Amino acid sequence: MKIGNFNLNDNIFIIAEMSANHGKNIKIALDTIYAAKESGANAIKIQTYTPDTITINCSNEYFKLKQGTIWDGKNLYELYKEAYTPWEWHDELKKYADSIGIILFSTPFDNSAVDLLESINVLAYKIASFEITDIPLIKYVASKQKPIIISTGIANLDDIQNAVDTCRGVGNNNIALLKCTSAYPAKIEDANLKTIQNLKETFNVVSGLSDHTLGITVPIVSVAMGARIIEKHFILDKSIGGPDSSFSLNKDEFKLMVNSVREAEKSVGEIDYKLTEQKLKSRELSRSLFVVKDIKKGEIFTKDNIRSIRPGYGLPPKYYDEIIGKRAANDINRGLPLKWSDII
Repeated sequence: MKIGNFNLNDNIFIIAEMSANHGKNIKIALDTIYAAKESGANAIKIQTYTPDTITINCSNEYFKLKQGTIWDGKNLYELYKEAYTPWEWHDELKKYADSIGIILFSTPFDNSAVDLLESINVLAYKIASFEITDIPLIKYVASKQKPIIISTGIANLDDIQNAVDTCRGVGNNNIALLKCTSAYPAKIEDANLKTIQNLKETFNVVSGLSDHTLGITVPIVSVAMGARIIEKHFILDKSIGGPDSSFSLNKDEFKLMVNSVREAEKSVGEIDYKLTEQKLKSRELSRSLFVVKDIKKGEIFTKDNIRSIRPGYGLPPKYYDEIIGKRAANDINRGLPLKWSDII
């Protein structure tokens, strides 16, 4: 799977999620894009909606948050009014990201958002966890034939299968599924990172992580669990505030995460049992059979005159029992490695 020129088979795709972390200030948004690039992110992701495209302005109980989140008690319309990224910014943000060499893409929440994003030629789309059941939206997004990254935070297996089938039904096989815990912030013990590999195997897709935990432990561990995409909320400065600031990483924290992920990525490597030149050299320090007492020609090899010791220049220790009781073919001085030519 490729996003632009980035091949996910070669490296993990690291996404800095700006979301609402711009304080409704376009300079902060632009500076955030630059900081994400400086921190090592491969992409910056925004969200494309307005309060009116994602909900309605209604104050009855149905629209009041009460799901055990940091936003409980707020009205949906008011929350999204505070959090949304102005649509008139999108073209400028995309051009700036292009100019500094970082991929900018977005999460659309309705068809009009997709149309806006198509007009600025984003390279990929993200489906948020809470939209995974919006099959008409997924179908419209997938029809654009660009990579589609889907978070699975609130989904069961049927929901995920329906979303994947919808993408494939319009000929789009560039699908990634992200393990996500839809809690803000999420508990580490709820990460269940074993799911990352299972998503890949079950649905034959690229898999990864959208993380809402505090800190960087979960993203680092996800590398060993097979993640090819890691998404983490990013903020220029937590003093900006906003709905997502409490579980976002600042520039220094994000850079530490990126560096740690890249080191973890190198450590995972590949399945390897080859004996490299260095390994062969190191085997010289392994154990082997050595003569530990002077032996005369014809003398019997015993546990007192041969031993398995370091270094590894003698016969392998697996022959020890076979050699005990046999006779020496010649005189052998203490400290010499035992060879087949020494044995009758």
